[in-house]
Amino acid sequence: MLLQSTTIAQALGDSAQAIQAALPAEEVQQQGINMLDMAMKGGWIMIVLLLLSIVCFYIFFNRIAVFRKAAISDPHFLDRVLDYMKNGETKSAQIFCQATDSPLSRIVEKGIGLVGHDTKDIQLGMENAANIEIAKLEKGLSGMSTIASAAPMIGFLGTVIGMVRAFWEMAGAGNNIDVSLLSGGIYQAMITTVGGLIVGIIALFAYNYLVTRVDSLANQMESFIQDFSVNLGK
Repeated sequence: MLLQSTTIAQALGDSAQAIQAALPAEEVQQQGINMLDMAMKGGWIMIVLLLLSIVCFYIFFNRIAVFRKAAISDPHFLDRVLDYMKNGETKSAQIFCQATDSPLSRIVEKGIGLVGHDTKDIQLGMENAANIEIAKLEKGLSGMSTIASAAPMIGFLGTVIGMVRAFWEMAGAGNNIDVSLLSGGIYQAMITTVGGLIVGIIALFAYNYLVTRVDSLANQMESFIQDFSVNLGK
């Protein structure tokens, strides 16, 4: 029994020593796959991609905030405006639109100012106002589209630069070619491609989402224009 206990203790001691000896190797392995260290291997191209990603996120969250403000939370907004108009309270309707302060309310306010004109003139005036508001909502989207297209190309540029660097160092080394000598160029070649694709994919999805939101608001504006002009024509 004593011999068995001694054997178990020795086994546990050996296991502890093995685990302790394995820790440095594990730490080295974790250090080898550190994402920040890998990104730094990409050189100045990764700095450009980082700046593009910051601009992309800024545009995205800025537009989200604008879209939330653009949407009218009151489902009876147009009904209240039409009630003011039918009661002859044009000034009150304009004040109500100004207090709401959204693209849709500004379009309706434009229509209120055209009351007394032909229905087609009212629709045309409101459509012109809607085009101006849509242009404001789309501000920055062209930049995000450019980032979605340019980021992968910039990553591929880093790939080409990295391969040129690798072959240049290979040619300079002559017959003394070492893997560590080429690792810098190969790192840059691969990592910049990955970075460019990541930034480009994120920007593309964000751009398509924002375009969908703009289209939804544009459809809502068109519905408001039709309802307002038809009800005033009655």
